[in-house]
Amino acid sequence: MPTSSQWLAFLVASILFIQVPGPSLLFTIGRALTVGRREALLSVVGNGIGVTVQVLLVAVGLGAVVAASATAYTVIKVVGAAYVIWLGIQAIRHRGEARQALETETAASQGHALRIGFVVGVTNPKTILFFVAFLPQFTNTAAGHVSVQMAVLGLVFGLMAICSDSIWALLASKARDWFARKPHRLDRLGAAGGTMMVGLGVTLLARE
Repeated sequence: MPTSSQWLAFLVASILFIQVPGPSLLFTIGRALTVGRREALLSVVGNGIGVTVQVLLVAVGLGAVVAASATAYTVIKVVGAAYVIWLGIQAIRHRGEARQALETETAASQGHALRIGFVVGVTNPKTILFFVAFLPQFTNTAAGHVSVQMAVLGLVFGLMAICSDSIWALLASKARDWFARKPHRLDRLGAAGGTMMVGLGVTLLARE
């Protein structure tokens, strides 16, 4: 396992990385503004599961292939960005339904939220490159089982990301609740959240 100093360095680097505005954080805020607290938190969990899948793939070597292949990187980026843009457009089109989310949340909607978060998390190229570039630096090669160490580090990173994004989702939902006191405010906020996600998707497509 990594040494104490490696763990400390990893935790500090992860905290800084997680707090930098990126696809997952902006997506979380957009979901909280659009559909409400509970579904946003479920999206956060789904996103964390997607990130966990990424790190397990990195641990077995797939991440290195993606990082080395411009084509593979582009495919992942385009798929993830297109999905976020589609979600944003749907939020704008159905902005009136945001009010209903405050009153009715079924098991089906919960599964839908988890699925949405998972797709965004598993197609986020930012975290793939982070795992490929940084995880090996925090492993203890003398201890062996480097792939296992990377998997453990990635799981810890995923848990940290879920905790951080959940806090952001709660803060954003508080603002949403304030606007929800008047229905037309909530409709506008739903459209704003959708616009935010569309902008995020476009930004992802434009980034190198």
